[in-house]
Amino acid sequence: MNKTIVTLDHRHLPEALDLHLSAFPGFFLSFLGPAFLREFYRSFLEDDAGLGFVALDDRGRVIGVVVGPLFPDGYFKRLLKRRWAAFSAASVRALLKKPSIAPRLFRAVFYRGESPDGPPRSLLSSIAVDPKAQGGGVGAALVGRFLDEVRARGGRGCFLTTDADNNDAVNRFYARLGWTLESSYRAREGRRMNRYIIDF
Repeated sequence: MNKTIVTLDHRHLPEALDLHLSAFPGFFLSFLGPAFLREFYRSFLEDDAGLGFVALDDRGRVIGVVVGPLFPDGYFKRLLKRRWAAFSAASVRALLKKPSIAPRLFRAVFYRGESPDGPPRSLLSSIAVDPKAQGGGVGAALVGRFLDEVRARGGRGCFLTTDADNNDAVNRFYARLGWTLESSYRAREGRRMNRYIIDF
């Protein structure tokens, strides 16, 4: 599949949001809705530590997106301080629809990436690929570009978390790309998570 990897910018946001929603139906960030997702993705454009890239097909359509902070420590605290009003407004609809999500929403907003032990590592926060483009090397190209940027900016490695159960293809994907399973743990809502690292 023909694809070009470019730096995420504001003109890509509408397609990136639609892509996230189609790639992760039923997931928590998708449930929070487009307004919340827009603030989440926009943050990586407005902080010096934010990293974001998109894959474009030969028509210039967004078929993949990857984002994360170069330095997770302090990143989400700065984000909340700068954009608390926007995130609050974006959360109202989801809270009215399902008030029981309040504790999980609070944890999501204050998420610190649950960094593993060892040297400081960058966090690959989210990667989404158009379901129609999966299997064409888009995800691998996005991860590779993300890692290259972390190296170029002096990072020592990266980490990420993904579901441990009913997620075999994704776990195999990261193992195939050279990521090491560092640990497994159970999130507060009960999901079993795998945490992967890759060091340079």
